[in-house]
Amino acid sequence: MKRFVCALCLVSLAFCTIALCGPTHDITTDDYFTQAFIASSAISPDGRWVAYTDMRWESPREERNHDLWLVEVATKHAERLTFDEATEGSPQWSADAQWIYFTANYSRGKDAPPPYSGKMQVWRMPRTGGAPTPVTQLKNGVTSYKLNSAANALYYTVTSDEYEADEWKDMRKEHDGVEYGHGKFKKTELYRLDLTSWRSTKVYSEPRHIEAYSISPDERSLALITAKTDLLIHNEGFTDVQLLNRASGEIVTLNDDLWRAQAASPYGWLDGVCWSANSSQLAFRCTWDGYPEEIYIAHLGRDTMITKLKRPDEICVTGAAPSWQGSALIVPYEDHARARLMRFEYVTRIGQGPHKVLTPGDVVTDSYSFSRDGKVLAVEWDTPQSPGDIYVGTGLGTNFTKVTDINPQIADWKLPQTEIFTWIAPDGTPVEGILELPADYVKGSGPLPTFVSLHGGPSAADLYRFEFWIYGRILWPSLGWACFCPNYRGSTGFGDKFLTDLIGNENDIEVQDILSGVDALVAAGIADSGKLAVGGWSNGGFLTNAVITHTTRFKAASTGAGVMDMLTQWGVEDTPGHVINYMRGKPWEAQAEYLEASPAWNMDKITTPTLIHVGENDERVPAAHARMLHRALKEYLHIPTELVVYPDQGHGLSKYTFRQAKMAWDVAWIKKYVLGDAGPLPAQPAQ
Repeated sequence: MKRFVCALCLVSLAFCTIALCGPTHDITTDDYFTQAFIASSAISPDGRWVAYTDMRWESPREERNHDLWLVEVATKHAERLTFDEATEGSPQWSADAQWIYFTANYSRGKDAPPPYSGKMQVWRMPRTGGAPTPVTQLKNGVTSYKLNSAANALYYTVTSDEYEADEWKDMRKEHDGVEYGHGKFKKTELYRLDLTSWRSTKVYSEPRHIEAYSISPDERSLALITAKTDLLIHNEGFTDVQLLNRASGEIVTLNDDLWRAQAASPYGWLDGVCWSANSSQLAFRCTWDGYPEEIYIAHLGRDTMITKLKRPDEICVTGAAPSWQGSALIVPYEDHARARLMRFEYVTRIGQGPHKVLTPGDVVTDSYSFSRDGKVLAVEWDTPQSPGDIYVGTGLGTNFTKVTDINPQIADWKLPQTEIFTWIAPDGTPVEGILELPADYVKGSGPLPTFVSLHGGPSAADLYRFEFWIYGRILWPSLGWACFCPNYRGSTGFGDKFLTDLIGNENDIEVQDILSGVDALVAAGIADSGKLAVGGWSNGGFLTNAVITHTTRFKAASTGAGVMDMLTQWGVEDTPGHVINYMRGKPWEAQAEYLEASPAWNMDKITTPTLIHVGENDERVPAAHARMLHRALKEYLHIPTELVVYPDQGHGLSKYTFRQAKMAWDVAWIKKYVLGDAGPLPAQPAQ
């Protein structure tokens, strides 16, 4: 009895400490690796369960582990269903809610046959738990799958090498051991697996690459977004929306004038294809770098008509794919650093119905799904004080209840104060940003050392949410700094003009937005003008490179995967339409824009000690940019610099030790040059 009383006292004391006295844990970089994230989710047809995949670091693995979980909505009881080191993902439900389908790459050694060869296959397990059973057992695995609406058949895609049918096809096949700039690609084939007979039938085998597909509810047709090859350059303006008649095999390609010839740029990406409940309408999305995303609806029939959704208040369509709920269209969008879901009651050839926000408030939504009858909505969202969890409410967007708690440890963290900070740019445009301050900071108590974190994209935004990541947010406030994340011109969610103002004005208008934001922070008594640092990754790296050629006010910089020269970038990156859009033309059409947007031509103005990060195999912003900047600073300008190259990494860092190294280097470098901390610098990543 005494032991019971003592235990009860300890529990009560812990509750008192957190609930009454407040959080007690000072956040460290090690805490970053304790976070879990929801990668995907799907509510059961009856609305009683949500299957989801949880990803987190589990020692000693370098990559994050993905596992399948199940939560019961009524009780909020969550149960882990898989424990293998494989990557599980893409949960989908059988029509009777008794089976959960998912993908996984299970391995039982290098010589094991399918389905245990380490290739991605489709699996299923009973909702009540048990060992997964294979649905596919293909030599090279699958690249994607979808259940039909009745869940009695499963469609899956596989890829194989294909050669373009030109005069050099045979020569390429004969000399297959070398790399070719073009002519060889990954062709996609689409199959239908009957879940009663367990026999597969080939549905699509054109010499093209399938980027996305959707099965009509009546299963008479399939909609496919296809490109002539799997190269990303062919996603930019070279994709088609195709309709496949299952009975006849006939393929019809939709007229693309609306999103090609009549659009501000022909270099748009198609995705998010989905059917209405009555199989008569098809919605899909087109995304451009630098221009507003749009949703198009094909109204099918004898005289197929395509219309563009009217976006109320210039909402920024982005995030998860759109979907239909009966005759209503559900659209994810951003609005002033929040991300929400909007419901359009109907969309017809002659107009569209009223709209309603399903997820109001300070939320940032991600994956979402509806029960079969549309009465229950499961959505993953973040708030400024809590990371992503699953919330369940009515299909009309009311009475949401949190049903998961995948990061309970955060309840005791001293979280930063997070707010929206606003200022006026030199041209009179209102600009916003996210400002994070230390948990115990009192405004008016004096200025803080400040890290300016620049987001990537640039067609993206720093959102009003909990975000502890390797690029600065939460990290710097935990060290007693302010972290300022300006949503500069070109950011999403602030209207069409704010987005498109950046076209033809890179390395100029957004730099002025950033610097004027820092001025406003200094004037507000928050930022210490003598203790400023700046950093970012991808477009944030480019902007870091740009900013330090415009000003000497920053005492330290950390640039990651950042462009130095736009001509080089157009010539070597995997998505050159990005550059063409922002430069308003190809290099021979817009020479002045390419020159003016490139920090390389002003490297002699840099005085800021600069830490440079890059992935060895980055195809988006190849390492040549980082090496160019490092050479200039180290060998010719004699500015303190360090180049950190991460072996076998692409445009992002996926390994535990590399993310750890990135944060350690940033903290050591910036503290040394901003605060005069002379502590030792970390070791370089192992080559």
